[in-house]
Amino acid sequence: MSTVVITDFTWGAVDIERAILEPLGCKVVERQCATVAETIDACRTADQIISQYSPITAAVIAQLQSAKMIVRYGIGYDNVDAEAAAAKGIPVCNVPDYCIDEVADTTLGLMLSAIRQFGANHRYIQQGHWGMGVPLDRMFAMHTMTVGIVGFGRIGSAVAARLQPFNCRVIAFDPVVGDANIKAAGCEPVSLEEIWANSDLITLHCPANKFTENLVAAEAIGQMKDGVILVNCARGTIVNTNDLTAALERGKVGFAGLDVVAPEPLPVDHPLRTLENVLINSHLAVSTVDCVERLRRNVAEIVACSVRGQPVPNIVNGVTPEVEG
Repeated sequence: MSTVVITDFTWGAVDIERAILEPLGCKVVERQCATVAETIDACRTADQIISQYSPITAAVIAQLQSAKMIVRYGIGYDNVDAEAAAAKGIPVCNVPDYCIDEVADTTLGLMLSAIRQFGANHRYIQQGHWGMGVPLDRMFAMHTMTVGIVGFGRIGSAVAARLQPFNCRVIAFDPVVGDANIKAAGCEPVSLEEIWANSDLITLHCPANKFTENLVAAEAIGQMKDGVILVNCARGTIVNTNDLTAALERGKVGFAGLDVVAPEPLPVDHPLRTLENVLINSHLAVSTVDCVERLRRNVAEIVACSVRGQPVPNIVNGVTPEVEG
């Protein structure tokens, strides 16, 4: 019997996962681990581990006695030390293609909220006024803007496709995706420095890793246009929260639309919560019933492959498990 530990989840039950795994003879253990110590305690004897946000650190991985795989609920896997897992021969898997439309839709919504100032104008009416709640020079039309996309994978390219009808200039940077693919999508391939210097609106769609941590910090912000709009539906760690807050307070960044921040949750007294030129979601871009159910089924099916001894998809750390037969 395989013991499958689900370290944490933000939905009411794991009935979908149980329906797929228990008929295979799996024992499914539900936990809500928030700390390294809790995660070690939950996972020490697990055969397969499923995690949403719990810290699967090197310290956790060192204590694993029988783990055959770790699967992340999501595209990003920055809560898992994939290198430490690889050193121990444990494959780490993700679900790379389950929420493309939802995140791209959220990105477009934050963009439009920023340039048309829906939030500020709504608050103005709530306060009993009628008319425009912001100065006219804070209202923009998309067709006049240069939009810079950082990261041109599945989500970045889906955002680019959504921008085409707006007739704006779209420039893009991705060190992995070839220039030909960016051009084929109707966008201009440029350097990261050109993104910072030339964009009226910048949207982030790169993974969280050691190369992108604090990618948007004081130095990069200083290279941007005054009043630039920043949208982040990728990972909070890509942006230095303190540097962004300071830039918003002095107007260097004109507006930020954020689905993610660092840390999460944002402290209740953090000034980013109260600035008028910010719109923040609490990491909700993937939040539809269909999307979450699809994610859970995909994760459970990946674990099922391991239990059956079949080839495992979506391995991100280069470890290939043995296949029976």
